[in-house]
Amino acid sequence: MSVETKKMSNSLTAAGGNFGERLKSWPDKIRSFYNEVRTEMRKVTWPSMKEVRSTTTVVIITVFIFALYFGIIDFIIQHGVTALFRAFRAHY
Repeated sequence: MSVETKKMSNSLTAAGGNFGERLKSWPDKIRSFYNEVRTEMRKVTWPSMKEVRSTTTVVIITVFIFALYFGIIDFIIQHGVTALFRAFRAHY
């Protein structure tokens, strides 16, 4: 059982079980969630502008390479299928 699941089951047990008590515990849950998010966001390391530029360049170049590759494959398949249709049409 994960930590979050245990926290949720403990909070539901602590809240009693009826709707009114669970509704009253929402502000505390929201505050706790917000504090956990802030704590985790402090641990985040953001990339530098140089890293962002270099990875963006790699992505753009890769997209163009794949586009070229699939364009060539599409052209070959298109002409191959057209040639097959012409060959079968000539026999019938």
